[in-house]
Amino acid sequence: MRAASSQRCVRAGGKHNDLDNVGYTARHHTFFEMLGNFSFGDYFKRNAIQFAWEFLTGSLKIPREKLWVTVYAEDDEAADIWLNEIGVEASRLVRIATMDNFWQMGDTGPCGPCSEIFYDHGPDVKGGPPGAADADGDRYIEIWNLVFMQYNRDSAGTLHPLPKPSVDTGMGLERISAVMQQVHSNYEIDLFQSLIQAAAHVTHTKDLSDNSLKVIADHIRACSFLITDGVIPGSEGRGYVLRRIIRRAIRHGYQLGQKQPFFYQLVEDLSNVMGQAYPELVAAKARVAAVLKQEEERFAETLEHGMQVLEGALSRKLKCSMAKQHSGSMILWFSAGPDRRHRP
Repeated sequence: MRAASSQRCVRAGGKHNDLDNVGYTARHHTFFEMLGNFSFGDYFKRNAIQFAWEFLTGSLKIPREKLWVTVYAEDDEAADIWLNEIGVEASRLVRIATMDNFWQMGDTGPCGPCSEIFYDHGPDVKGGPPGAADADGDRYIEIWNLVFMQYNRDSAGTLHPLPKPSVDTGMGLERISAVMQQVHSNYEIDLFQSLIQAAAHVTHTKDLSDNSLKVIADHIRACSFLITDGVIPGSEGRGYVLRRIIRRAIRHGYQLGQKQPFFYQLVEDLSNVMGQAYPELVAAKARVAAVLKQEEERFAETLEHGMQVLEGALSRKLKCSMAKQHSGSMILWFSAGPDRRHRP
C-alpha cells in the first residue's frame, strides 16, 4: 500500500520541544505543514530515494550540487544507492553514527535508519555541513527525512527484521518554500511576511525584523488551528499547551509595547492567507477570535493582579527597610537569584 499526505502539525512539547527556539532561528515553528509519502510493505529504500531525488532535482529543479545527503553510519545499502545509483558525490554524503539518523519513538517497537536530504543555503550563511562541529548553524537545512522502518526492537534491545519493511518520509512545506522562493529563512516566505506585517500593524511596530513579530506570526497559526480543531485553553494536556503558546505570543506583544488585546485581531489576516487551503479556518474564524480575545483579557487580569501584589510587597519591604535602617538594628539585603556574593 502507498500513500501521500499533507499534515498540519503542532510541536510545542514532548520529545521534540523547540518552543524556545521559535522566532529566533530560520526554521523552528510551533505549527508547520508536513508533506510525506509512505509505503506500507510496498516499496522500500531504493524507490524512496529515487522518488525523493526525482522530485527535488526534476520536478522542483533544485541544482543537485546544492543538496547534501546523510545516512545512518551502518546503513551500507542506502549509501550504495545514493553513491552508485543516484550518483551523489561522495564528498556530499555523510555517515551519521548517532541516533539522529536512526528513528524510534520508544525503547521498543518499529524503528530503522534514516536518510536525510539537506539544502545548502550558501557561504553567506553561518554553519557547517551535517556531521560537522558547527552543523547547528543555518547554512545547511534539512528539507526531507526518509525513514526506513526496517526493524522491530524487543524489550532486550535486539533488532529483528520486519517481515514487511515500510517507508515514512517528512518534508517541511515551509522549508521547501524558502528554497523555492530563494530566501534563507522560513519567516521570509510570502505567507509569513504577510503575517509579520499584520503583527507589526496591530502592535504598532515599525521594525519588521524584530524577532517578537516572528514569534507572534508563528503562534497565531498554531493557536488558530488548535482552536479550529476543538482545543480550548486550559490547565491540562492540549489545553495547557494552547494556553502556553497564547501567553508566549502576548508576552512578546508586551515586549513590543502593546498592552491591549491584539492577538485575536490576527485571525482575520491568517484566514486571508490560509483560508483557501483550509476552509474550516474561515468557517471557525469568529469562534477562534472570540476564544483568543477572552484568553488575552484573562491573562491581562492575571498580570495586573500580579503587578499589584508585587508592588504591594515591594512597598512593604521598602517601608520595613527604611524603619530598620533608621533604628540601626538591621541591614536588609536583596538578591535576584542564587548569587549570594552581596549577602552580609
